[in-house]
Amino acid sequence: MVSERIKNLRMSNDMTQTDLAKKLNITRSSVNAWEMGISTPSTTYIIALAQLFHVSTDYLLGLSDNVTLDISHLNEREIQLVYELIQYFRTKK
Repeated sequence: MVSERIKNLRMSNDMTQTDLAKKLNITRSSVNAWEMGISTPSTTYIIALAQLFHVSTDYLLGLSDNVTLDISHLNEREIQLVYELIQYFRTKK
């Protein structure tokens, strides 16, 4: 589960394994091992990954499927547009 989440988050952020490794100051082979399920990131890296991708550690660990979106940098109008989009997609189901 952790391996899939890391890979999906990395790819959805248009990052290569090398890009992610550089951001975390580790080797690309470490990232590859995480994504292959050969090893698991330490607590320190779980926290760093959560902060980097703006998700909870629970999400990374597979304890929650809730994905969060940081909108603190948006102005009031932009926040309203985000809420309207969410409502639109909820009614499309």
